[in-house]
Amino acid sequence: MTKLSVNINKIATIRNARGGDVPNLVKIAIDCQEFGADGITVHPRPDQRHITTQDVYDLKEVVNTEYNIEGYPNERFFKLLQDVRPEQATLVPDPPGVLTSNAGWNTLEHFDFLKETISKITDLGIRTSIFIENDQNLLELAAKTGVDRVEFYTGPFAEDYPNDPNKAIAPYVESAKICKDLGLGINAGHDLSLENLKFFKENIEGLLEVSIGHALISDALYFGLENTINMYKNLLN
Repeated sequence: MTKLSVNINKIATIRNARGGDVPNLVKIAIDCQEFGADGITVHPRPDQRHITTQDVYDLKEVVNTEYNIEGYPNERFFKLLQDVRPEQATLVPDPPGVLTSNAGWNTLEHFDFLKETISKITDLGIRTSIFIENDQNLLELAAKTGVDRVEFYTGPFAEDYPNDPNKAIAPYVESAKICKDLGLGINAGHDLSLENLKFFKENIEGLLEVSIGHALISDALYFGLENTINMYKNLLN
């Protein structure tokens, strides 16, 4: 079964727009898990425009499923991992100030850095994943870094899906086969939605986990959080 990790960055964005503690991020995380989410994902960016450093610590006390912390592996990120010890750390190549994670790692250019970083995180007892695009060479190099999983950047799939679903999914099907041969676990995220998730899941062999935030939280405005999580879970099951 493919797990659903709910990214709650957007909840923090709404809270931060007015200050204070409404909506309450801790309660949202508790509710998401009670409603069926298999994990909680956060991406604490340096400018703290949504998830703050304190949020990362506060959520550790209530996440009893899988805690996935995304981010660029700088000194601040390592400090959070050392203190919190989440179940998974997902490394993204975001430069400071970027709006959203919209590109994967160039594992050729950053191979030594990633290998050293992943080794340090593994020593903390944390499962590792790196954000990556569809390229056989990059995937093969990813496997050599010692990473446990890769997270497919699914932005291009979501963009092309309305025009030609089979064409949109084809590169990911090939990448999934490569990952299977390399012994890499597969996660996926970015612009997966109620419209395209079922098709993606049905075509990607070995899909272990999807991390969904923007679309899921947006859908919850119409359907309610509990109903929305159940809708996404049904597509994965």
